Amino acid sequence: MACLATLALSLPGCALLMPYNPLPAELEERVQMPGMPGVRAWGDQYSESFEQSAAESIEQEKAANNGELEPVLNVLALSGGGAQGAFGAGILCGWTKAGTRPQFKLVTGISTGALMAPFAFLGSDYDKTLEEVYTTISSQDIYEPHNPVAILLSLINLKALPSMADTRPLTRLAARMVDAELLRKVAQEHLKGRRLLIGTTQLEAQRLAIWNMGAIAASGHPQALELFRKIMVASASIPAMFPPQHFEVEAAGSHFQEMHVDGGTRVQVMLYESSIRFVAVPSGRPRRLFIIRNEQVHPEWLKVKPQLKHIAIRTIDTLLKSQGVGDLFRLFVFAQRDQFDYNLVYIQPDFTQRPTSSFDTAYMNELFQKGFQMACCGQPWRKYPPGYEPTPSREQDDSPDPPMASQESSNRSGGSP
Repeated sequence: MACLATLALSLPGCALLMPYNPLPAELEERVQMPGMPGVRAWGDQYSESFEQSAAESIEQEKAANNGELEPVLNVLALSGGGAQGAFGAGILCGWTKAGTRPQFKLVTGISTGALMAPFAFLGSDYDKTLEEVYTTISSQDIYEPHNPVAILLSLINLKALPSMADTRPLTRLAARMVDAELLRKVAQEHLKGRRLLIGTTQLEAQRLAIWNMGAIAASGHPQALELFRKIMVASASIPAMFPPQHFEVEAAGSHFQEMHVDGGTRVQVMLYESSIRFVAVPSGRPRRLFIIRNEQVHPEWLKVKPQLKHIAIRTIDTLLKSQGVGDLFRLFVFAQRDQFDYNLVYIQPDFTQRPTSSFDTAYMNELFQKGFQMACCGQPWRKYPPGYEPTPSREQDDSPDPPMASQESSNRSGGSP
């Protein structure tokens, strides 16, 4: 989502809209994926299937660990940010280098975070893949711009185009990176009690859809791999810039289609939102939430030309930044409610390089190295959302913030999540 500015400036090919049979509004609460019930939920609504999956994950974890649970429950949330996902990739790889990166019970991803989430979920064995994706690709590996004349004709309803660019390159990249072996490994970890969630925006409903990617991988459905890839692409499909992804769904015995776009349209970073309540689940072991925000959260000065295009681009970028900061506060509230230790890292103001294109390879390499060095050096995680840090006069814990390289330890417990 953060790449809107440069993409709009760079925006050859024409496309016709496919026949579309949208899900009726009155059936949105009954929608399911054909042959894979319970693999998705609305982010703003309690889900019995997701609550059951959370409960099952405890028994699966015990079965995989000789009847015990891991001493600490670690959760990783990966935000949107376009090419700035290189920062998060660098953090993860540097964390591995430091030797203290934990295994995560739950990994969530939105937008560019969705593209890296499966690899972060599977652990350090996929660090090389993360580094390759975020330090070697360029714009041509992500999208193919449509002819400007075709875009103009579409804007005045003389031609049918769903977007300014085609994401067939991104689809090919996803197919290359996510193969049957990766799907098998995700399924294997899911059956050990770990969970991988990715968010997309159902555009017509204006709602966040959360996908249980491990359940999809473990379903054995012949279309599981194709669906897995499509969800990743959908979560990174900037609306209007990239075409939406259409999903075949069923409700009330009939088949329909849904239009899904970038998860960042709804939220820039997510947990499990309202889909899980942990009803009557006591706190039996420490819980830690780690958030990687692939963006700067502080205002950045930029001279704006007094022209419609530049004003619009700057306005959208400002709105996205504000939304992202708000999401960090929302997750802070979730952490307080569900007894998670809150840990946040984001791109620091001292990183002043600017990209020359949507996916500037040199810029992404610099950003990857920035994240890598921060993690290697044990840069402290921030314990509060930006702007909410305690003032010197406020009573606070005298202990320092935990460095990025540190990891709490506790006795093994058979307690709850």
